[in-house]
Amino acid sequence: MVNIKKILCAIDFSDMSKKVAEYAKTLAEALKGEIVVLYVAPSLSQYVGFHVPPASIETFVGEIVSGAEKTMEVFIQENFEDMKATGIVRTGYAAEEILDLAKTEDVDLIVMGTHGRKGIDRILFGSVAEKVVKSSDKPVLTVRP
Repeated sequence: MVNIKKILCAIDFSDMSKKVAEYAKTLAEALKGEIVVLYVAPSLSQYVGFHVPPASIETFVGEIVSGAEKTMEVFIQENFEDMKATGIVRTGYAAEEILDLAKTEDVDLIVMGTHGRKGIDRILFGSVAEKVVKSSDKPVLTVRP
């Protein structure tokens, strides 16, 4: 029998994040599990080669992370009240960070949104959800807008 006790809820703080949180919360309540909420801020390391001082980039990323940590606290209070939920903010490439945290936290399920992009948008922006689904050794529940 499948035992789901730890759920990774990957969010991006978009309007869709609340809906993703609802699915994670419903599952965690039904299965008496806990939730790890993850937001991945872009590292911006790909811009170091441009004529922008690395210190400026590091400062900017630090401000993004600081703001995201505050937003995460509010998000958890609003969406996971009276539940065991932990918020984590990381920097990097979203799909890689989601997969890495799923392993290090030994989660049983990943719940995440998909923007439902098609055509040229999908070619240009790729799909974090698709990369996670194809690469994860954990089950992934995707929620479309």
